[in-house]
Amino acid sequence: MANTIKKISIIGAGNVGATLALRIAETAIADVVLLDIAEGICVGKATDLTDAAPLSGNNCKIFGTKDYTAAADSDIVVITAGLPRTPGMNREELFLKNSAIVRDAAEKIKAVSPEAIIIVVTNPLDAMTWLVLKATGFPKNRVMGMAGVLDASRFIALAAEAAGVRYRDVETFVIGSHGDTMVPVLSHTKIKGRPIEAVLAPQKIEEIVSRTKNRGAEIVGFLKTGSAYYAPSASVFSMIKAITGNTNEVLCVSCFLEGEYGLNDICIGVPAKIGRTGISKIVELSLNDEEKQAFERSAKQIRETIGKI
Repeated sequence: MANTIKKISIIGAGNVGATLALRIAETAIADVVLLDIAEGICVGKATDLTDAAPLSGNNCKIFGTKDYTAAADSDIVVITAGLPRTPGMNREELFLKNSAIVRDAAEKIKAVSPEAIIIVVTNPLDAMTWLVLKATGFPKNRVMGMAGVLDASRFIALAAEAAGVRYRDVETFVIGSHGDTMVPVLSHTKIKGRPIEAVLAPQKIEEIVSRTKNRGAEIVGFLKTGSAYYAPSASVFSMIKAITGNTNEVLCVSCFLEGEYGLNDICIGVPAKIGRTGISKIVELSLNDEEKQAFERSAKQIRETIGKI
């Protein structure tokens, strides 16, 4: 792969995909290809984004199409395609509906962009990331899912509000599934450099953990006809910036494990260094017994979902 990122393709022109395209275009990171089976939607949104480009002062090209050949030689491909959650639906119920969509996208990406780094957003995220890895046969460093980046951001927003501090004053990791069994790692969570237990009462911490786990469903309940997209697109964008800037920043993403954390043949959220080649290193946190057990329960749930493939 060349050192310069020239093209980013986004599969799925819904709210997450279109908002991500806007973030990329406004920062002039790369040209954007917005793909969707509903060609009118992706062409319309790409046209609207193109009309906005002169106002943001960049010269990025933005294409909308349903033709995967337009995504040829992409440096990064983001898969957001799939059906959104509706009120009362959990991520696992989405699995059978979205797996066929994601498998088709993965196979087409492999054909036109065999050197791309793939970021998966479609839910249930960890199982979809595993499916993309298997369908493409790409090296594990080039397939990752947007998981704990979003979950940690949600935790930080809630904790900062509770503690009356700035967002940057809160440090945390959220590992495990991008779902109800996610694991906020409290033993590695600090507020202004102090352990969270020294700042907030146990009941408040418990409330923050619960709200973090259910934040997606909370938003779905408010929106009624859609799901979150500002924070998910911002989360993917932070991953893209780590890749394009070759920062080796540690982010919690869904990775394929081969012995790390005692797990094999599974994609699950863990901290990893992200740079120009994708995942450069998986970071193994020291977990207490309670966190280990919660992480194992999370892995079990992901395996059950993968087993449906």
